[in-house]
Amino acid sequence: MSRLVVRGGLVIDPSQGIEEERTLVVEDGVVRSLPAGPPAPLPGDEVVEARGAWLLPGFVDLHTHLREPGEEGKETIETGGRAAAAGGYTSLVAMPNTKPPIDRPELVEWVRRRAAERSPVRVFTAAAITVGQEGERLAELAALQAAGAVAVTDDGRPVMSAGLMRRALEYARPLGLPVMVHEEDLTLVAGGVANEGPTATRLGLRGNPALAEVVMVLRDLALCEATGARLHLAHLSAAASVRAVREAKARGVPVTAEATPHHFTLDDEALSGYRTEAKMAPPLRSREDVSALRSGLADGTIDAIATDHAPHGAGDKDCEFDLAANGVVGLETAFALGLRLVHEGVLSRRRLVELFSSGPARAFGLTGGTLKPGVPADFTLVDPALDWTVDPSAFASKGRNSPFAGWKLRGRVTSTYVGGRRVFPFHG
Repeated sequence: MSRLVVRGGLVIDPSQGIEEERTLVVEDGVVRSLPAGPPAPLPGDEVVEARGAWLLPGFVDLHTHLREPGEEGKETIETGGRAAAAGGYTSLVAMPNTKPPIDRPELVEWVRRRAAERSPVRVFTAAAITVGQEGERLAELAALQAAGAVAVTDDGRPVMSAGLMRRALEYARPLGLPVMVHEEDLTLVAGGVANEGPTATRLGLRGNPALAEVVMVLRDLALCEATGARLHLAHLSAAASVRAVREAKARGVPVTAEATPHHFTLDDEALSGYRTEAKMAPPLRSREDVSALRSGLADGTIDAIATDHAPHGAGDKDCEFDLAANGVVGLETAFALGLRLVHEGVLSRRRLVELFSSGPARAFGLTGGTLKPGVPADFTLVDPALDWTVDPSAFASKGRNSPFAGWKLRGRVTSTYVGGRRVFPFHG
C-alpha cells in the first residue's frame, strides 16, 4: 500500500462544505480521509507540505479543443493534457470538431485510447449531435454514449433546424445524455465578426448582434422545457441569455450553462487595434454583458467556468481581422482570471472553486470535482498570493493565441495530482 499525506493546506471543497485547514490522506490513488488534525505519518509515507496553499478538488473543464485527430499542428491530446495539468485541471471534455468530426463510436473509442496513452489528465469525449456536424442528420446518440461519450454537441456550429434540435433532445432524454449547444442564429450573424455596437462601428467591422445568441437560447430553452432533456448552453456571452437561463431555472427547466474567462473578463474594447487574439465566437460583448455574466456566476445561474480552449497556429491569427480564426487558449490562465473575481468581491473563494470543480462535474455527471473519501485523488494546489506574468511562449499548449499576454495576475497552480500521482510540475 502506498500513502500520500498532504498537510497544512487550506482545503476548499464545496461538494462537502469544507473551507478549513485539513490533511489529505491518499492510499493507492484514492482519497481515504480528510482529517482536521494532522495524522502522524507512517514509515514510507510520501509527505507534501502545503502550508500557505489552497488544496482544491481537481478542476474539470467541460469545453476543450484538443484538435486531434486532424490538426495536430495546433494541439494534440498530449500537449492539451499537459496544458490542462499546468492549469490545475485533472479532467476535461474534448470537443468533437476535429478532422474528421467525432461522430462515430469508433472515433470516440480512439480518443479514449489515445488519451489513456498520452494525456496526463483524464479526458472525456463529447461526440457530435449530427453526422459530420453538418446539421442535417442525427448521429447515433445511443451508440456514441455506449462508446463513452459523456455529452453531444456540434460545438463551433449551431443546430439551426428547430425540428432536428427537438429530435436530438427527445433521443437524448431517456439516455440521460447532456446536449451541449453553441447558440448562434447564423441568419442574424450574417458574417459579423465583432459584437454589434459602437466598437464594431468605430473599427469598421461587420456586427454580430447579441440577439443572434439570445434567440437561439430562447428557442432551445423552450425545447428543453417541452422535452425534459438535459440542455447545456456553451460559452454564454449576452446579458439577455443569462436572464433567460435564470428565469428557466426558476421554472425547473433542466438546463445548465457555462461562461468563459475571456467573456467575463474582457469586453469588445479589447478588439481595439484590430487585435485578432481577442476574436472569438461568440464575440466579446459590451460591459453590460460582462457584468451580467459575473452576476450569473455569483448567483448560480451559470453552473461552470469553462475555458473553450481553442489553440491556433500563428498564421491563423496573424492576418486580416475578417479572415482570422476565432478562439483563444485558456487552460493555463483560467483559474487566475477567475480568482480576479474573488479579489474584486464578485465571488467568494468557495463559489469560485465550485465553478471549477463540482459545478462542471454535476453538469455532465462526471466523476471528479470532489475530495470525498473513496473517490480518485484528483486535486490541485494553488498559491493564491503568487504574482506572475502571462507569457504564452512558456505555455505547455502548442497554442500561443491569448489576449492576456503580458497581464500581471495573482494566484497560480503549483501542483496537480491525478489519481494521487503528481502530473504537474512536469518531470524532466
